[in-house]
Amino acid sequence: MRKVAIYGKGGIGKSTTTQNTVAALAEMGKKVMVVGCDPKADSTRLLLGGLAQKTVLDTLREEGEDVELEDIRKEGYGGTWNVESGGPEPGVGCAGRGIITSINMLEQLGAYDEREALDYAFYDVLGDVVCGGFAMPIRDGKAQEIYIVCSGEMMAMYAANNICKGIVKFAEAGGVRLGGLICNSRNVDNEREMIEQLAKQLGTQMVHFVPRDNDVQRAEINRKTVIDWNAEAPQADEYRTLAKNIDGNEMFVVPKPLAIEELEKLLMDFGLFDK
Repeated sequence: MRKVAIYGKGGIGKSTTTQNTVAALAEMGKKVMVVGCDPKADSTRLLLGGLAQKTVLDTLREEGEDVELEDIRKEGYGGTWNVESGGPEPGVGCAGRGIITSINMLEQLGAYDEREALDYAFYDVLGDVVCGGFAMPIRDGKAQEIYIVCSGEMMAMYAANNICKGIVKFAEAGGVRLGGLICNSRNVDNEREMIEQLAKQLGTQMVHFVPRDNDVQRAEINRKTVIDWNAEAPQADEYRTLAKNIDGNEMFVVPKPLAIEELEKLLMDFGLFDK
């Protein structure tokens, strides 16, 4: 089983990218579990047809510690298993606790056991936070490979570089590696070339360039992934390609984060700053 964590700047499209990629993997016949690591609990709704899922923390609060695996996971599109970690009550406690509690509970209940026959476990992680509980998927071998969703926007690239710094810190102890960058396009000038260059300087690869397409929003309005909504849509093929690239990926590295001056120079070289 491959354990994959998806990181990236808040609002970059991690959850959308994750769910559409997982739908493509399911279409390929892969058995996948998605663990939402965001207190908003919106990491699985497209795979569940918009169904609001009770989170692990809500279940524990209402039912106590005596829960079954079926109480905290739901079957979704293509036979996927879906879990939402959730968070504390507003204004109380640390949201990272939900991730720690959720993963520990899944382990205790046997969600990762061989009898589940999982090919993948995907962790969709909140924003670009790599501290405390939000670093849980890249600590202690919880996740083996990281993919960073980014774009050609300055702050998305800054966040990607910052996440690489976090990976470096945990790489030796946990064995986690960077699998590459996923460019979720925002139609920035020279975007593909810029992310390819960023990947090169980080010592990794751009796994796929996902073009911007309104079919993604149309599918979301219908509470579905693109493949589920319209399997013939060109954007569905983009996610199929991304899924195949991840499935066949063999390039896993400890990244080499850029100094801020190097990152700004890259942006200037591609015309994002006035020289």
